[in-house]
Amino acid sequence: MNDHPSLTLATFAAQLDFDSIPPAVVERTVNLYVDWLGSALAGKGARPVETIARFARQAGGAANGGPCEVLIDRSRTTPYFAAMINGAASHFAEQDDVHNGSVFHPATVVFPVALALAQAQRASGRDFIAAAVAGYEVGIRIGEFLGRSHYKVFHTTGTVGTVAAAATAGRLLGLSPSQMLDAFGSAGTQASGLWEFLRDAADSKQLHTAMAAANGLMAAQLAADGFKGATHILEGAQGMAAGMSSDADPARLVDRLGNRWATVETSFKYHAACRHTHPAADALLAVVQAHRLAPTDIAKVVAHVHQGAIDVLGAVVTPRTVHQAKFNMGTVLALVAQHGYAGVTEFEQGFDAASIAAFRDKVTMAFDAEVDAAYPARWIGKVTVTTTDGRVFDGRVDEPKGDPGNTLSRDEIATKLHRLAAFSGAATEGEAALLLDRAWQIAGQAQVEAVFAAVCDEKSNATVDA
Repeated sequence: MNDHPSLTLATFAAQLDFDSIPPAVVERTVNLYVDWLGSALAGKGARPVETIARFARQAGGAANGGPCEVLIDRSRTTPYFAAMINGAASHFAEQDDVHNGSVFHPATVVFPVALALAQAQRASGRDFIAAAVAGYEVGIRIGEFLGRSHYKVFHTTGTVGTVAAAATAGRLLGLSPSQMLDAFGSAGTQASGLWEFLRDAADSKQLHTAMAAANGLMAAQLAADGFKGATHILEGAQGMAAGMSSDADPARLVDRLGNRWATVETSFKYHAACRHTHPAADALLAVVQAHRLAPTDIAKVVAHVHQGAIDVLGAVVTPRTVHQAKFNMGTVLALVAQHGYAGVTEFEQGFDAASIAAFRDKVTMAFDAEVDAAYPARWIGKVTVTTTDGRVFDGRVDEPKGDPGNTLSRDEIATKLHRLAAFSGAATEGEAALLLDRAWQIAGQAQVEAVFAAVCDEKSNATVDA
């Protein structure tokens, strides 16, 4: 039995070396990074994101520039404020990745920190990847450790994400195991994020990821300067589990550490909506396609779901905003039935259209014991569809699109980035192609450069040629 799992986990994060990471894990991490870039670009122009960016500028973070890139406007700032803004931006479109078992979105808190510090320190791509993997492995295990009871009230990406960000930053800062443990302590005591915002269509979700990234980075920088943190912040008598969970399992913190690479278990998000809607959406799509049903052919849809879906999605009955609509099962299924896909454009252009609202009212969620027993390790999609002429069809999907067994190819990830960049106007088609070419090569870069460096180089060359 491990009597100090926090220290074991901190030691792993501090000492993780690129050469010890299997090539398949490195490749997956690069894919996750490129996927994250699309979500970060998609946050440009979003009111909550721009509000946080204004705060950062007013706080002095962007007034005098800095070494780190703000992806939504290509400005420069300090690591702290770059992590904050990019963290907020990448959780807006609801297409950032998710790890099923921990119900945690790693990319949106890990990569803003990894990119900011790598740029500030002129770190190599190898160190960038190692830091990101450290963040994923730590965050996923803490999410699993805190269990289902934690997620019922707390937004895991805000809470667990703070420690994951600290692990990422600590690895890039070269913290010793004891310093990394201090960083965990300072991150854990700042960890926060509550689901109540869903009821009011509030902007808190972007605040959660902005501050998880920024506070985790700060915790690591403080530790590097000798700041002490609680050494049992995860499993201690008054630590995170004590205050935030009723089913915590400390063994999960170190489960096959260094052998089981949880990073490769992470799923990409295909639809631009809360992940809890995806299994049912894919199951409905399978029924619609198999039986060639139009939305008007459908009289009723029952989505058979796990309790976590009811806890999160049940709070939104009649969505008032695009973001709230992404947490409403009926709206997501309506968009899928209508368009075959619930993407950012589909939400923006018609989440409250009369036809979508009419279909939304045909959808109900029902607790399903099989689906609930499999969750969160597996997210099974089951629907029962009743047509207007009385036919009944059952649909089932065991691995939603984007899961490791049904993953996105690099071409699909690239297409997704192009779509998200075009949606927000953060990059032209040509600019997106240039940054993609460089992003795929991140692991081999001697020094992590600006995401838009290739765009700047192209414009410079064009000016010289002119």
